[in-house]
Amino acid sequence: MKIVQLRKYKGQDWQSLNTFQKLNNPLVLVFGNRFELEEPKIYKGIKNMFPKGHIVFGSTGGNVTSNSIDEDALTLTAIEFEKSTFEVRTINLNDTELNSYNAGVELVNKFPKDKLKYIFVLSDGSFVNGSELTKGMNFAAENHVLITGGLCADDNRFERTIVSYNENPKDGEIVAIGFYGDTLEVSSSTEAGWNSFGAERTVTKSIGNIVYELDKKPALDLYKVYLGDKSNMLPASAMYYPLGIKPEDGDDQTTIRSVLNVNHDYNAMIFAGEVPMNSKVQFMMTNPRDLLNASNQTAKQAVQRMINKPQLALFISSVGRKLLLDQRTVEEIEEAKNVVGGNVVFSGFYSYGEIAPYEDENMCQLHNQSVALTLISE
Repeated sequence: MKIVQLRKYKGQDWQSLNTFQKLNNPLVLVFGNRFELEEPKIYKGIKNMFPKGHIVFGSTGGNVTSNSIDEDALTLTAIEFEKSTFEVRTINLNDTELNSYNAGVELVNKFPKDKLKYIFVLSDGSFVNGSELTKGMNFAAENHVLITGGLCADDNRFERTIVSYNENPKDGEIVAIGFYGDTLEVSSSTEAGWNSFGAERTVTKSIGNIVYELDKKPALDLYKVYLGDKSNMLPASAMYYPLGIKPEDGDDQTTIRSVLNVNHDYNAMIFAGEVPMNSKVQFMMTNPRDLLNASNQTAKQAVQRMINKPQLALFISSVGRKLLLDQRTVEEIEEAKNVVGGNVVFSGFYSYGEIAPYEDENMCQLHNQSVALTLISE
């Protein structure tokens, strides 16, 4: 595996972050600030650098490389797989009448299934119901293929997220990359580091990922009570208090849902994934120590599942975690790097939702306010 990383600030040329080398048929992951990705010439410029590259774009709330976390920039990770192969498939919710579940089914069904080992998915984070997308992908993959990835972001603006493959980034797009290879090895892990607090409440009115009432009270009004002076910063400030959905079967695995937007007309909260009617929920909170410990644990678990030494680490964390960690955000990456090893190339972004299986499961799930790490070697 050969990997090249570059970074570009607005108005500047691309800068190499490691030794630049020519690559054959590379997968090129370009993450960045939405405004930078909206530049009309962005795709053409990168295609000139990598004429035979398979270029995948995704807007973020911050970009992760082996060197740093960048916010107002573009980062590029180009990967040549020497023993493995990959294929890229796309679907766009604006071009079809499919819902998020059926889009997930159709997207995975576009791949040849023979020897398919792993799928990395980048999804629009504004229009797509992430929990339904993962359910559809699991169904089509028959729970036999590891799937990880994330919902793309727009920093803490929550205005527009854009994704694409071999064209300028656009709305409503979902891109999946399928990997094949006899020697390909992939492991993943995810942790959150959030804790429930306050009264357990019942979702008394919801439709999909829109919550109208908790305990028969307007959901938005209840959030404003907890946010206090920060309520005028909604929806970004709601990231500090995600919602924890209690499992119905008595399991201790709480599903975390973060707020993507609000509807003031209906006093409703719009979440990144489904919040079922009649489900039991609690508000959640955390602190920097617990968030950093979760990153450390995620890396340890992912490394323990590898036989060979990883070469590439795909690191996806939540915009909400970044808001809370603030100037300590870089420590979240350092915790993982210290475990995985300094020679492993890190690439990733801060998202509106993380896609990965739970511990000891093969089915991918939508996570919020979590860190998801995928390690790859060939």
